[in-house]
Order: sequence, then structure tokens, then C-alpha cells
Amino acid sequence: MKKGKLLDKEKLLSKIDELNGYLEELEKIKPVDFEEYESSIEKKRACERLLQIAVETVIDIANVLISNLKLGIPDDEDKMFEKLRKEKIISKNMETTLKEMKGFRNILVHKYAEVNDEMVFETLESINDFSEFVEKIVKFIKNK
Repeated sequence: MKKGKLLDKEKLLSKIDELNGYLEELEKIKPVDFEEYESSIEKKRACERLLQIAVETVIDIANVLISNLKLGIPDDEDKMFEKLRKEKIISKNMETTLKEMKGFRNILVHKYAEVNDEMVFETLESINDFSEFVEKIVKFIKNK
């Protein structure tokens, strides 16, 4: 990291705590199978909302990093993840995963009629991607 670029570690760690809280809630309510997911409208909506705000928190973390590192204002959210990859904070695979998460969040928020229960359930099955992102950010913070 070049001189003059300071990380707001407290803000980043606060956002990571927030994200971890959402992930813990998801783990508590996550249905054991698709049948259970489909049978409970309350569980479906709670899972969708928690996934949405978890992805938004990931985007917040990326924004804080980009701002702190003075990487420039990204044209769109996908460019945020490219900037993090170029700084070697995340891998190419993680960049792709984060772009997919953002796309999923956009469907939840903007195209709600197109939300597919199977897609949401599959996303619940891959919440480890969030944890992997957190690990990479914590490692980066520790090294700065």
C-alpha cells in the first residue's frame, strides 16, 4: 500500500461484524431442504431479506476499501470488485462470485416478480462465499 493510503480499520471491522451477524441469522433460520423453504412464506421472505442486506454489506465493505485506498470512483458496482482484484485483495474467482451476488441482490430488489425460489435456496447453500470474502478482507486489514 502506498504512503498516504490509510484504512479505516474500525469502520471495516464494524461492517464485517454486521455481515457476520446477518450470516449467523441466516444459519439459524436456513431451512434444511427445499421443501421446508417452499413451505414457509415467512422463512422465504426472511432468507431473501437477509441475503439482500448481506450482499449490500459486502458492497459497503468494497466501497470503504476503494475509498480508503483512493482507487477512484468506480463506474458501477462490478468495477468495484475489479478494483479489489487488481489490488490483489480478492481473487478472480471471488470477483466473479461477488458480481453474481450483486446480480442476485438486484433481482431481489428490482425484479421481485422474477425471484425464483430455487435460485434463492441455492444461494443459501453457498453462503460460505460470504465467509470467504470476510476472511480475505480480514487478512488484508491485518497486513496493513
